[in-house]
Amino acid sequence: MRNQGPRDEDLMPPSTGRPSAGTIVADGLTAEPAAVPEVFRSNFERISANVQRVIRGKPDAIGLALLCLLCDGHLLIEDVPGVGKTSLAKALAASIAAPFGRIQFTPDVLPSDVIGVNVWDERERAFDFRPGALFASIVLVDEINRASPKTQAALLEAMEERQVTTDRTTRSLGRPFMVIATQNPIEHEGTYPLPESQLDRFLMRISIGYPDPEAAMEVLDLHDGTTEISLSPVITASEVLAMARTVAEVHVAPPLRRYIVAVADASRQRGTITLGISPRATLDLQRVAQARAVAGGRNYVVPDDVKAVADPVLGHRIRLSADAQLQGLTPHTALREVFDSVTVPSSAR
Repeated sequence: MRNQGPRDEDLMPPSTGRPSAGTIVADGLTAEPAAVPEVFRSNFERISANVQRVIRGKPDAIGLALLCLLCDGHLLIEDVPGVGKTSLAKALAASIAAPFGRIQFTPDVLPSDVIGVNVWDERERAFDFRPGALFASIVLVDEINRASPKTQAALLEAMEERQVTTDRTTRSLGRPFMVIATQNPIEHEGTYPLPESQLDRFLMRISIGYPDPEAAMEVLDLHDGTTEISLSPVITASEVLAMARTVAEVHVAPPLRRYIVAVADASRQRGTITLGISPRATLDLQRVAQARAVAGGRNYVVPDDVKAVADPVLGHRIRLSADAQLQGLTPHTALREVFDSVTVPSSAR
């Protein structure tokens, strides 16, 4: 018989004492006051609505990009030219009152163009550091796979360590800090494929896809060649950091944690997958599931949260065997098979 899944009250955080005003009580288990996720959801919807003024008909892609930002992660947008990859990144950045940087990667871009360079100041008789585009809260890296491996290595340090090193001096980057990189999957001439270690630093990989006819008509109406849509910030950097702290407080019941671990283990046991889900990926999956839960008005995670974000969080981190690829298997179908093989938790134990 098919498992019906856990009850919501089985996944709520346990009571730690007398319920406070506004606390929801169910079967002896309590959740935090509803106002906490409500503030998060309100801000989430404000940002999403602002971005949708530019990107029409793509609420799922916008929502995933927002979840990535609020999980303190980096985003890789991989799609064909002309579907709005750069526009999505710029619209998200414009919705936040925080510094924005942009780098157009080409083969001749040097690490110093990205992280900054020391310039000799004749008047002060000392070197003066001129920061690069990475010293911003949201950094758009267009066509990331066109830069040389040396330049990508400089970017990798910033993504992983939130710092850059020049002339043996290490400088920390501020918070929030998010790299949004774009990549064209069908044009490979003159590109440098991203290594596994760098792909793993992206919390998510998403695609936007072509708009449906109705959304395409809206795009034509909005962009008539004479009107440029200008977005104003709807949230501050400090509010983004507060939302990120809320994500970390979302409850994940032990059965859900065991479920995530079981999925990761199952991916490593399948013959069609040569590179399974890593421990870092399980941490990222849990974090994004927490963000999705609170964006939906809950302060606890359910299995559907985990399943809903599995593709963008895990799809670029697994590798399929040559035989599986010849058979037409994709990371999406491989992950679906993995999740189908793992029993959904039925109760909190």
